[in-house]
Amino acid sequence: MKKIILASAALLIAGAAPAAADVLSDIKSRGTLVVGVKADYKPFGFRDPSGQIVGIEPDLAADLAKRLGVKLELVPVVASNRIEFVNQGKIDVVIATMSDKPERRKSVLAIDPQYYSDAVNVLMTQKAKFATWEDLKGRTLCATSGSFYNKEVESKYGVTIKAFDGSEKPLFALKQGECIGYLYDQTFVQGKLLDEEWKASYHMPLPGILETPWIMGVKTGEDAFAKFLSDTTKDWFKQGTIIEEEKKWGIQSTDYSKRMHEQAKGS
Repeated sequence: MKKIILASAALLIAGAAPAAADVLSDIKSRGTLVVGVKADYKPFGFRDPSGQIVGIEPDLAADLAKRLGVKLELVPVVASNRIEFVNQGKIDVVIATMSDKPERRKSVLAIDPQYYSDAVNVLMTQKAKFATWEDLKGRTLCATSGSFYNKEVESKYGVTIKAFDGSEKPLFALKQGECIGYLYDQTFVQGKLLDEEWKASYHMPLPGILETPWIMGVKTGEDAFAKFLSDTTKDWFKQGTIIEEEKKWGIQSTDYSKRMHEQAKGS
């Protein structure tokens, strides 16, 4: 009799416990996929003249929604709140230029393979004719203070780094001729070259270095949703979707995008 009572109590407790979260089922039942994207990072996520959020990552989000057969809702996020929004359930997934770092993998379920990879590059005047990083030896580069790659580039390629706070000051110094180029994130450099003001007089002649992959992130424990995202990412690489997006938005394909496409299309 005592065993029966204990078993009944256990069943009642189990019944009272909340059901395990299943974001994928929630998305399908509500008919909408909610994705966190940047709205100030051209061309990966930015507002067009009408105020609509457009770019590479919104396009990828739209493809996810299409595959799920649901509508898409884009929520603008920034670096300081994108993981918080995932864990609070304000968004289903974050696709917002988020570098793959160990501490971030502790906070969200990271999607592998990484869908993109940033790199380090140099914005130079059109007059600067360099083909390799080794050609920069003895030259001065403007940079942003605190960037993790400043010392490595200085040491490896024999350049002099002239660092400034933020990104506007080194750009101004470049315009004033204080350096031959601005060392910074390749995505930022390419975004600048989409603006006519910079495109007319500047270019990015060197290949990117120091790859920094980006991850999509979902709430920890959402394994079914994570598998869907992982399978979709693999298909993006196989179909050349990422490379097509880079071309669509006017930037050079990264070595990572090309390499992942070559690996996937033969699988």
